[in-house]
Parts: sequence; C-alpha cells; structure tokens
Amino acid sequence: MRILVVDDEKIKRVTLADDLTGQGHEVVTAVDGRDAVARLAEGPFDVVVTDLKMPGLDGIGLLRRIKQGPQSDTEVILMTAYGSIPTAVEAVKLGAFDFITKPFRNEDLFPLIARIERDRHRRANEDAAPQPAHIRDCLVGKSQAMARVHRMVEICAKSDANVLLCGETGVGKDLVASVIHRHSHRRKFPFVKVGCALFSPQLIESELYGHEKGSFTGADQMRKGRFDLAEGGTLYLDDVDDIPRQQQTKLLRAIEEKVFERVGGTTPIKADVRIIASTKRNLLDKVAEGTFREDLYYRLDVLRVHLPPLRERREDIPALVDHLLARIAQSQSYSIEPEALAILQQHDWPGNVRELCHALERAYLIGSGHISAEVLTADMGGIVPEENNLPAEGFRAAMERAERQLLENALKASGGNKQAAAAALRMKPSTFRDKLAKYGLG
Repeated sequence: MRILVVDDEKIKRVTLADDLTGQGHEVVTAVDGRDAVARLAEGPFDVVVTDLKMPGLDGIGLLRRIKQGPQSDTEVILMTAYGSIPTAVEAVKLGAFDFITKPFRNEDLFPLIARIERDRHRRANEDAAPQPAHIRDCLVGKSQAMARVHRMVEICAKSDANVLLCGETGVGKDLVASVIHRHSHRRKFPFVKVGCALFSPQLIESELYGHEKGSFTGADQMRKGRFDLAEGGTLYLDDVDDIPRQQQTKLLRAIEEKVFERVGGTTPIKADVRIIASTKRNLLDKVAEGTFREDLYYRLDVLRVHLPPLRERREDIPALVDHLLARIAQSQSYSIEPEALAILQQHDWPGNVRELCHALERAYLIGSGHISAEVLTADMGGIVPEENNLPAEGFRAAMERAERQLLENALKASGGNKQAAAAALRMKPSTFRDKLAKYGLG
C-alpha cells in the first residue's frame, strides 16, 4: 500500500518509514501537517500515519482536510501520547481509522496497517450477497429518541471502531449489537457474545482467550476462547463493567494490540475482531471508584449508543406491541383490545422492552391469542388499577412495591438460591443482584 508518514520528530519519522518500506509498502514522509497536504496533492494514499500534536496544522486538522477532500477514503491512524487519548478518541469519531499510544515500537503499528489492507481487499472482493434489512426495520420505533439511535447505529455499522452500548436492563442492547454486526463489513464472519457477569474472575480469562492443555486442573485439552472464535467478526462483551479489575489489563492489550495468549500459553495469537461492549452502569463512575481502568474505558467508548428506557418513548409502544405479538404468535392469529393497549402505554416498564415482551407472551397464552384489559390487569399483579381505584402511594411506588414482592417470592421459592431465583424471573444474575441491593434484600 501507499503510506504517508507525518511527524515533526525526524528520528521517529525516518525509522517508521524505513520499517514500513521493509514490510513492502511504498512510503512517503512529511515533516508536518502542511507538508502532508502538499504530498496528498501530488497523488493518492491508502493510509496516512500522523502525529497528533504538530506545529501549524496538527493531526486533527489534517484528518479534517483528508475526510472533507477528494481522498476521503484514505484511512488515517493517529500517533498520540497517553494524555491526549480523549482527543484521539474524538478523532476516531471524526473518521480516523484508529490511534496508537506513544511510546510504541514500530512493529506495533503493523497489525493496524494489515487490518486496513485486509479490509480493503475484503470490500473489493465482496460478492453481491443480499443486503440485510434496513436498520430502521430492525429497531422498531419512530420516536425522536429512537431516531437518534438509528443514526448512531448507522454510523457504527459503517465504521470499524469499537462501540459502547449504554442503557438500562432490558432496553435491547443485545439486539442493537447484533444489528450493528449484521450491517457492518464483518457480517460474513462470526458474531460472538460473552456475558461477562456470568463467569467468575477465575473463569473469565479462560472464556475470553482459551487455555492450553494442562494449564490448570481439569484442562485436559486445548480450548479456544471467544477472541479465537470471533476472528474476523465481532466480539460482544455484554456487561463489560463486570470484568474484574485484575483482568482488565490483558483485555486492554488484546483490544489495543490485537494480540493475546491463551491461559498457560506463551505464543502470541493475532485477534482481528471488532469490539462492541455494553453496560447498564456509568463507566466513568467506576473509573472514579478505581474499579475500571481509564485507558480501557477510552478504548471501548469510541462510538457510543445510548438506548432510551421504554418510559421515555411511550409513543413507540403500539408498534412494539404489534411487532412482538407477531413474533410470539408466529403464524397464528392474535388480537388486542384498545383498552389493553392503553394499559400498556400507561405502564412505566422498569424492565423495559424485555418486560413488555414477557407480559405480552403471558397475556397471549392466558387469553388464547386475545389480549384483554382484564387479562393484563390480573397478570400484572394488580398494579394496573381498576377505574376509581388508584393506589394511594402513586404509580412508581406501587410498581416498586410489586417488584420487591416478586424478588422476595423468587428468593423464598428458590430457598435463597440467588442464581435460581434470577433464572425463575428470567433476569440476568447481575441485574438480580442490583435489584436485591436496591431493596436491601441481598
């Protein structure tokens, strides 16, 4: 490939150019941003590797020039000091391919260059396979809140940058992750999910990277990890905030350098995967607490999609109800009374779309395909009041009272086994623990 190296530091500029030339690339150098603009005017480049901080036209200014000019398909890699990582992350949002943190060895840049070369070759040779359904058809809702989600998902699908999905439990983060993958250029490769809350600190490392035979008691054969299985595709880290602090350093290296070793192994393994992570917590709060690495946060939060709770987009509920009932009924008929739909729109849905889906599924089965207000009122534990019989404590307090009662009932039925209680309520173990803490039950 044809590469332009831009750095006002002569030694780094020259040595990097020499090493890239040794890799078989055609390399041109520039001493600063303005010199780079002149080189770009002389002919096209596949990649520009530029320092972030330079006199005159800096790396961000050069990136803007490239992306707004006739060579907008040129990929840009930024070289940046640790203290400028937030700026580099913003640069990726402006269209940069990626960034690499100084100081680095020249060979650390080679995997990024190889990724660009593979991606270009892949796009050039993609066959005319049928395109997936439009993003707006995959994510139901026409509210302003969902319109913002649609726009961000479209941006994420066109990019190879890492994505952080934020939102409450049940808002559909898993669905959005799969939609981004299915609409990306990696869609022909695996989409692999890791539920980070499901594994103990001792097991999460083996789950992510695999292990060699004999690496620990019970490891009677070599086992590939999720990074292996997702090669070429997307690795989805669900509840990434649950990854223990001691495991975050190795995860950062695997994401940043695209290299990992299996547990008990010493051979570096390349990992060409795109990372999508999700969290229901504020990761910056966890950074401030010291339980989540700041540099890992910046690596994950390059592109962010905030998924709104259902109570903030009630106008989408009728379309969601129709979509979910069609999926539940499959080829069978179904109907819903206007009064029942009104009840669904008035409900606060603390469990969001997941709770709505479960409520519809139960009502569909109880009503043999016909969902009435009576069935819903009974099924929702008396939370939905009869006319002129409003709860004295108000809607939210009534909802919380009923939620607490459900948690207590599940714990009692399971004999105090929290994992079994969470399974009975169809809740993630991490969500169940959070709910117990909220009500002082755990």
